[in-house]
Amino acid sequence: MKKLNFIFLLPLLFIGFITTIQAQQVDTVIDKIYPELDKLYKHLHQNPELSLQEKETSARIAQELRDLGYEVTEGIGGYGVVGVLRNGPGPVLLIRADMDALPMEEKTGLPYASTKKGVSNDGKETYIAHSCGHDIHMTVFVGTARIMQEFKESWRGTLLMVGQPSEENGMGAWNMMNDGLYERFPHPDYAIALHDDPFLPAGQVGYKAGPLMAGVDMMNVTVYGEGAHGAAPHTGIDPIVLSAQMIQAYQTIVSRRIAPTDPAVVTVGSIHGGSVHNIIPDEVTMQLTLRSYSPEVREEMISSVKRISENYAKAAGLPESKMPTYWIREPHTPATINDAELTERMVNVFKTNLGEDNVKEVEAQMIGEDFSRFGLQERNIPISMFYLGASDPEFLKKAKAEGLEIPGLHSPQFAPLPEPTIKTGIKAMSLFAMDILRNMEIMKK
Repeated sequence: MKKLNFIFLLPLLFIGFITTIQAQQVDTVIDKIYPELDKLYKHLHQNPELSLQEKETSARIAQELRDLGYEVTEGIGGYGVVGVLRNGPGPVLLIRADMDALPMEEKTGLPYASTKKGVSNDGKETYIAHSCGHDIHMTVFVGTARIMQEFKESWRGTLLMVGQPSEENGMGAWNMMNDGLYERFPHPDYAIALHDDPFLPAGQVGYKAGPLMAGVDMMNVTVYGEGAHGAAPHTGIDPIVLSAQMIQAYQTIVSRRIAPTDPAVVTVGSIHGGSVHNIIPDEVTMQLTLRSYSPEVREEMISSVKRISENYAKAAGLPESKMPTYWIREPHTPATINDAELTERMVNVFKTNLGEDNVKEVEAQMIGEDFSRFGLQERNIPISMFYLGASDPEFLKKAKAEGLEIPGLHSPQFAPLPEPTIKTGIKAMSLFAMDILRNMEIMKK
């Protein structure tokens, strides 16, 4: 019996040995190319571009892929880039990186900090910064493209490297799909991506099977009233007071209309109305974000906001002609649900090659990401996104010990530790990609 067990284990031991050898070879190549990638990262960091404006960033990513021998197409859904590497029969794998930056000022004090300014899509001058780490994503993306080219003998199939614009405003993946991404290029069998995480130390990765990020809707509610002098509010109907009542009532949607066990968030992030101290205006506009994980909860949130708003307006004595009006941004961002089987395989690859202590299960969050859309087209495909640790491990230890604040994503102080973050990202992504393209059969969904 012992002999049979040993013979049974031999193939697994051999596969593990080969995987370890390949991982070491990948490490060697990453070390060799890192100086070039460091320059690329700092260039991208210092030259951020806003959503829908990623002209130079897109051109740089396209050129990087072209120099590696990929078939490159630009201008997909705006400034989207697709690089194709064909390597015989096999699955089609899509790897995506987002390219846009944020309209905010960087305050890290780094020698390569962004000082760039631009004009936002609503015509306002603004600072621009990669405070969500998309410069890290793109650098890992280019490094992974290089590794996949260098190790072509280790996999078979077709690789789609997708540089996506406009993730921050939720329009990039939608625009690329509407421009025929899956009609103009091979339809993927799998799609994978990463997102940097300031709460994980550089050198570690995080995973979560199933729900990872929430679906997001941006909704405007315009509340009407009847203007009056501030000294005689009884002669009008005050939309500011009415809006305050609605805001309070919106907070009952979660737990009163939606079960506490169903993740959901209703946030009023902006309210605008009036112009001076002593005039009651005749309208107010509120901007809401609604976040959930299921279509049913999403619909309940939207319908509840409308029902509450209209009932309060009626109670205030407003006629039908002055009922609240609504605007919901399209496209909405669907929830990111990681495929369980694909994620399990990813975790096995990571634990084998990065070490079990460097692979952490994380909790689902209510932030949104439009990567999910790559798996939700005419035929659903398995997707998986993992988190890439980005912070200095020593700083995280100190912050935990002393109760210091850790700058998160979209913070002006967010400053990834580039070298271990980028190297770990390339190693994790490329080894996972090679595993898919070497061992996976196409899942039938």
